[in-house]
Formats: sequence, structure tokens, C-alpha cells
Amino acid sequence: MIAANLAESFPDDELLDITQHEIRALRTQYNLADAHTHQRQSPTQHRIVSRLPDFWYEAEEKTQAHFEQQFIHTFFELHRQPTAQKMNKTLLAYAASISTMIPAMFLAQRKMTVSLIEPCFDNLHDILKNMGIKMSPLPEDLLFDQPSIYNRLARHVSTDAVFLVDPNNPTGTSLLRHGREGFEEVVRYCKDHGKILILDLCFASFALMDPNIGRFDLYELLEDSGVSYIAIEDTGKTWPLQDAKCALLTVSDDLYEEIYNIHTSVLLNVSPFVLNIVTQYLRDSMQDQWASVKNLLNTNREVAKQVLAGSLLEYLEPFAKVSVGWFKIKDPDLTATRLQRILAKRNVYVLPGTYFFWTDHSKGERFIRLALAREQSMFAAAITELRKALDSHEREL
Repeated sequence: MIAANLAESFPDDELLDITQHEIRALRTQYNLADAHTHQRQSPTQHRIVSRLPDFWYEAEEKTQAHFEQQFIHTFFELHRQPTAQKMNKTLLAYAASISTMIPAMFLAQRKMTVSLIEPCFDNLHDILKNMGIKMSPLPEDLLFDQPSIYNRLARHVSTDAVFLVDPNNPTGTSLLRHGREGFEEVVRYCKDHGKILILDLCFASFALMDPNIGRFDLYELLEDSGVSYIAIEDTGKTWPLQDAKCALLTVSDDLYEEIYNIHTSVLLNVSPFVLNIVTQYLRDSMQDQWASVKNLLNTNREVAKQVLAGSLLEYLEPFAKVSVGWFKIKDPDLTATRLQRILAKRNVYVLPGTYFFWTDHSKGERFIRLALAREQSMFAAAITELRKALDSHEREL
């Protein structure tokens, strides 16, 4: 509550990051800002909720290790990562930001520099910056839109580590557009040039649930290559769990001891009750083949595309259909910051694209991001208000 009040007291141009926007958006009628899951439960998820007392008492009876291993095994089974299932070296945290802070502390201790993907969600940049880590931008089109990824990395990267987000937030771009070969080139480059490869895979479920994309056994590739790597995965953007979640941190053997020692300096464990509940949702998605997640996202995505067709916003089709929509503003005189303020007056809160471009916020003034993981009726009403605002602005031009 204090953070929300502080954020509201700032003028719009003094909000310092995306999360401060998202805090403010939580108080609006039509919050399309944060990518957290705000939709209602499916029928089978309702049955999970009805059994919460059972899961509570089960968490009292069994060991912490039982729930950790149950969760890790189920997560990697769902994500089709059998190598990670067997390695027994995944560390858990209660949020992806914590699982990002731990590698950042490791990089800071080694005084390493990082090439960070751009655009990306700005808390990745901010966490590294707050640890005193020097960064260079790695434009995502160097990786996703042209051949010879290895050679472009060799020409562009001069840092100690390469930090990628795949699929990327907010654009939905992914190395998987090249199949396995895209990841192979990145891994081979990092191995040949002695770079640490850091992968934020928190949106990987959205590639997995698309039958045209899926996931191959990435950890087999990482382990067999001998590359030094850190991989971050998460449940927080997938299931409607009131922000009960768990993040996974898996690292190569040569880095494990250092990362483990930092991890234990940060936290003891994730709640066994939370692990138990999240595991039930993972199993539910195994049973319904992701239907409760992807059907809602597909419906809301189509509503946004149809209602906004012919407006001042152009939907940018992603490679991986992630849980956010990335739109380009067609009016060259309308900035994302101005549009966001216009919409806020109608109780519709969207994210301006500014902060995603962490080296130059002005590059993001041509884009806005809409969250799709919302109850369908609320989302449709919000998009209708958004279209009205756009039409009203266009008439005033």
C-alpha cells in the first residue's frame, strides 16, 4: 500500500520504471499493464482451489525436499526437459526477480560485463545496474531476423557474458524461429569465446504450448556443449495463482558452487504449501494440454486485433504468442507516453514502450504493450474503451 501511494504521488514523468507504472495500474478499472495472470479459474482449477486445505495439511506432513523435487520433476516434465529433470542441481526462489538477482550478484563479485538483449523488461537492466554491472545493448534483431548468428555475435559482443530473454518480453521473438540451430549457434559462440550464457526463459511456456514451435531439450544442448550457463525459468506468468509462484535457477557445473553459495545467502526455501499448489496447476496443464491458459490468451489476442484493426495501433505479430501484445503507434505525432496518459483518463492503463528500450527510451515511444492474461469480459471492455480513445484522438487531428 505504501509503494502504491508513493507511486501515485509522482508526476507521470517521474515514474522510474515499468513496475512503478504497474503498481499504479493495479488501482485502475482496466489494468492492461502488468503481465501477471489476472484471469479466473478454469473448471478443473476450481477443483484445485477447493482442495487448498488438503494441500496445506499435506505440506505440514511431508518434507521440504519432497515438495521441491516433486515440483522440479513436474515442471521439467511439462516443459519436456528430461536432462534438467535428472541433473539435480536446480535452485528455487519465490520470484523470477530473485532468481535474476542471484546471478547478478555473482557477476558483480567477478566484476564481469554483460551484453543484455534490447528491448527487454526493464527490471533485468535495473537489477544489473543496481549491482554495478556494466552493460552493452544486444539488439534482438541480431539474433532473430537474419542468418549467421555466430558471426554477428562475434562482431558485436565485447563483454564477459551474454544475457538473452527467450521468448522475448515484449516482442515474442525467439531463437526457436531457427529451430534448434539458433540456440546451437549462440551456445557455440559462447563456448568458443569463453562467454557466460545467461538465459531468461520465463516466457518459454508460451512457445511450448504452440504446436508449431514447442521446445527441444535445451539443457541437453547446454550440458553437452560444456558452455558456462545460467538459466532462469518461472511459473509466475502462466497460471492464475494470485502471485503464488516459483522460479527455477539451473547452472552449469563450473558455476554451481559459487551460485549455490550466493543463493543460500539470499533465502532458505520456497513455501512447501506454494510448491504443492503450483505443482497441481502444472499437472492440470498436462491433463488439458495447456487449454486453460492458451485458449484465454488466444481469445483476448483476437479481440484486441479485431477491435483495434484500422485504428492508430498496428499489432506486431510475434513469433511466439506470448501473454502480451506489442503494438506500434502509426501516428508519428502521437507518442506512447502521451497515449498512455490519454488512456489513463478513461481508466485504461497500458505500458508505454519507453522503458523496454533501456539504452534510449525515445526508441520506445512508437510502441505500447497490452497484457492479455485477463478475464475475457474485462479485457473486451478495456479494448473497447481503448478503441474509443483512439478514435476520439484521431478525430481531433
